[in-house]
Amino acid sequence: MKNILIFGDSYSTFHGYIPEHYAAYYWQEPDPCHGLNKVEQTWWHQLMTETNSNIVINDSWSGSTVGYTGYEGENTDVNSFIARLEKYISEGFFEKNEIDTLFIFGGTNDHWCGAEVGELQFDNFKKEDLYRVLPAVCYMIKRSKDALPEAKIYWLINTELGEAIPEGIREACRHYGVEFIDFDHIEKIEGHPTPAGMTEIKNTIMSYLFN
Repeated sequence: MKNILIFGDSYSTFHGYIPEHYAAYYWQEPDPCHGLNKVEQTWWHQLMTETNSNIVINDSWSGSTVGYTGYEGENTDVNSFIARLEKYISEGFFEKNEIDTLFIFGGTNDHWCGAEVGELQFDNFKKEDLYRVLPAVCYMIKRSKDALPEAKIYWLINTELGEAIPEGIREACRHYGVEFIDFDHIEKIEGHPTPAGMTEIKNTIMSYLFN
């Protein structure tokens, strides 16, 4: 695990460490959020430090969904996980950068915004399919595999997402032969990890990878 790419939402943001025009949830002092005010407290920075790896891009956008349905029915075909992945593919990013590990930490906002869950779908995707959560998850995994056939891909599954979305993510990962990591507990305030919660995320990933 040398060169990491992250696709995430608010859980993986920190102002100044994501693409410039993306929305960030976590900020440095003097405006800390839930006691988290240093990038070193984030799960991904801890992971990078402990594994001596490099995060090529942390492509995390606060409030973003995997699929194209956002809050209040907003069309998110610009900032969704899928749209951002497709942008990298069209720009030739994966030919220009050596990525050996991909973490996808998504599905939280799809659940929170009440997007239609839908059914698992593994081929013959149309754009209208991607407004439902599980077809979007399947598409995201398939396109990630197409773009990074040699990389290790891990989908991180948040707690408190009900049953349908987590189980659908697990089944999609099994179908495409990528790995998923479940969390037993993440300390949160207003639905977002505290510094202790960030460390719980990192510890669970480390335990999965190395135990």
